Order: sequence, then C-alpha cells, then structure tokens
Amino acid sequence: MKRSNCAEKINEQFQNLIQPNKKSSMKKIFSVCILLVIAVSTKAQTRFFNTIHVEFEKTINVHAYYKELEPEWFDQIKSQLPQTVINYYDFIGDQAKSIYKPGREGTVTKRGWYRPVADQNVIYTDFKTGMAISQKPVFEETFLVEDSLLNIEWRITSDMRMIAGYNCRKAVGILNDTIAIFAFYSDELLVNGGPESIQGLPGMILGVGIPRLHATWFATKVEVYDVNMNAVTPATKGKKVDRKTMVEAIDKVLKTWGTYGSKMIINFLI
Repeated sequence: MKRSNCAEKINEQFQNLIQPNKKSSMKKIFSVCILLVIAVSTKAQTRFFNTIHVEFEKTINVHAYYKELEPEWFDQIKSQLPQTVINYYDFIGDQAKSIYKPGREGTVTKRGWYRPVADQNVIYTDFKTGMAISQKPVFEETFLVEDSLLNIEWRITSDMRMIAGYNCRKAVGILNDTIAIFAFYSDELLVNGGPESIQGLPGMILGVGIPRLHATWFATKVEVYDVNMNAVTPATKGKKVDRKTMVEAIDKVLKTWGTYGSKMIINFLI
C-alpha cells in the first residue's frame, strides 16, 4: 500500500472513531492500529544514501545527429556512420563534491565520417562553493574550465521511472533559454549531481536526455557502500579559462565550418 493511501485510510478511520457513532468498536481501533503499523513499516523501508558511485551509459543516435548536422550530405555519408555509439562514465561523489570521468570502454566505432565530440570530459564539482573545474579536450586543444555551476531552470513533474533499482522523478530543464534537458532523479540518493555538468535537482540524476544532441545518459549500476572518495579530485592539465572564454575560442573555429559548426557548440556547453 502506498504511503499516501495509508494516510488517507488512517485519517478516515480516526474520523469515524471520534464521531459520536454507536458502531465504534474495538474492531475499528484494531484496524487503525494495523494501518499504523503498515505505514510506519513502509516508511522505515526507505533508505537514504549520501555517498555514491554511479556508472552511466551514454548512447548517441549518430544517424539522427548527423542528419540534423548535415542534411544535404547525410545520405552520402550514412553508410560510413555507426547507427549508435555507446560510452561509459563513472560518477563518484557525496554531498560536498563529485567527479565525472570516462569509465570502461564502450563500443568501438569504425573509421569514417564519425568523429567523437566531448567524449573525454572530466568534471569536478564542488557543491559547497557552487564551482566546477572541467577538463575538456576540444579538437587539438584541452581547456581547463573553472566557473560556476550551470544555471539550469528546472520544472519537476509527477512522472516516475525506475532506473538502476531506484524510483526516479522526472524533471524538465532549460539551459541558456534554448536547450531542453529531460532528467530523472532519485531523492533517496542525497547527492545533487548528475552526468557531465548537469545538476541542481533535489537528488541524484540517474537519467538524462538532450534531444538536440540525440543523446541519453542512464545509470547502469549504483553503488552506495564502501565508495572510495580519494578519486574525487579535480583535473589539473589544460589551458585555464572560464566558460565564456572557452565558448568564444570554440566559436571562432566552428564559425568557419558554417551551419555544421554552429550546431556542434552545444556539445561543449554541458
């Protein structure tokens, strides 16, 4: 029985008990006691964890992505593109700090037109200060971006989904007024983080979808015991910049690629 249903039933039974009704009896009192035991037992089964290790599986629909990037050339190059690409990432963190970095090897893609973008990011987040240090390889350059956390405007919905054994609530976010983000978070995991630089919900984000990237991130497993926090340290290599400086530098290069390049910049924002 759901906790909300238990509460409604208990309230109804108590209202009957306090009314001057001759039918009140020990049987009603016993029923109320049973409902109370069920409600307390259900609540006791909910556990909360504040240190976690999550493995994320990132899936990119390469055909859909390139069809949007290069619609005129897509039919000519699609035979040289994988249909999808899968990569794995590790997230380790607690309520104070976290690290997101490449994990075990994913699918190996054949050579052709496909070139992975933003697939080697290392994101260190300090939840206490609201700052992040991100190591982002961009073509031939590596940036070490130190800046505030992304400002994502979230709207929490009533939709639920089970991910990696946890009940998750759906939220819809908007980044930079134009980029839609769909996320599922669990309030049983008391870490306000997620894959890449996506965060800001009242619990750990275990699922993300970004339609403009034709990409999803979903947790494949969650560990909550004996989590080694020693690995949670920021990267140190790369050209030190803030987010605005990095975007301006990338934009100068991508503008020379025309419409194709301008559509790619979103990959480096998250």
